Amino acid sequence: MNKTLFQYAVIFNPSEKQVKEEGLESKVIVELQTILAKDQSEVSMRAAMSIPEEYKDKLSQVQIVVRPF
Repeated sequence: MNKTLFQYAVIFNPSEKQVKEEGLESKVIVELQTILAKDQSEVSMRAAMSIPEEYKDKLSQVQIVVRPF
């Protein structure tokens, strides 16, 4: 099966409470990555595995963005 070129990044979005009390802002926690994959679900799986350990307990605040070419 042919693979397709994708890019992905992972973003941390703080809660409203964290924004107000701690002054946190959204930030990229995994820089833009370019990979070959068979479909978007494979990309999402690989992106999820790349989430830094310190964010694994905050998955509800983590956003994976994927772009196919």
